[in-house]
Amino acid sequence: MSLLTNKDKLVTMAVGGRIAAPELMVGMMNNPYIPDTEGQPSVLYGMAGIVFNCRVGDSAYGWEADHIEPGISITHPVQAHDDAMHYLTCVGNEVVVKSGRARDAKGVITGEHARLLADFAPEALDGLCVGDDILIKARGRGLAFDDYPGIYLKKCSPEFVESLDIREVAGGIEVPVVAEIPTYMMGSGAELNPDFVDQDMMSGDRKEIARLGIAHLRLGDLVALPHADHRFGRGYREGAATIGLVLHGDSVLTGHGAGIMTIMTSGQGLLNWRIDQNSNLADRMRIGNYQGRTES
Repeated sequence: MSLLTNKDKLVTMAVGGRIAAPELMVGMMNNPYIPDTEGQPSVLYGMAGIVFNCRVGDSAYGWEADHIEPGISITHPVQAHDDAMHYLTCVGNEVVVKSGRARDAKGVITGEHARLLADFAPEALDGLCVGDDILIKARGRGLAFDDYPGIYLKKCSPEFVESLDIREVAGGIEVPVVAEIPTYMMGSGAELNPDFVDQDMMSGDRKEIARLGIAHLRLGDLVALPHADHRFGRGYREGAATIGLVLHGDSVLTGHGAGIMTIMTSGQGLLNWRIDQNSNLADRMRIGNYQGRTES
């Protein structure tokens, strides 16, 4: 069943930037060594750039990297333009390469971290270069469900929402997710507003991650955050709920881990969920490391 939305009233606007150069780990300053949760220092691949072998649909864990951003990462050198790109771009938006060998190649926005993230087919990735110009067809800001004004959509294009097999149930809607993540597992990013960047799931306690059944999350997985109210900030509220998208890879830093980007939230008990292992951006939109998994 397709829920009624106001998608016909949305604006489609061109925003853009360029492929960002790679960066080392967050907060490294002039010291390339950062200790992990056990105090072991390391130097790892970090964020941004063009990542050839890690795409949505791949594991969020196990990479010799920190906060790895799958696909390409997009930025803009002018802060005001970069801010507009961050706030206006939504998951599922089309992106087009506008310079270089891969000019006119098309991709899909897969999330927002410190940069915008996009997935391209391997043949396009091989032609891309750091600094190439990227145009984004931004659409989705203001998207809402007609019959559920108490559910807030964040960073969602209509195409992404319509791919999710959302169902109406008594008292609200039901969204397919891969797993639940309790709010006590959520760390860095709580201080940021839910329309900008993500919140990291803390992964230092590997035994707890295994116990919760979230040790095999993939980039692009949808997850549920019970009692998390992300309407205007990120905090605990009994009966609230948030649906998130696994955005970037794991981290060795204390208080950090795989990034969870807010996509839906309600403070009124309107959001419900069911477990569905196919609930991944790659599987739903047929991008990234899509494996042809069957629909549930």
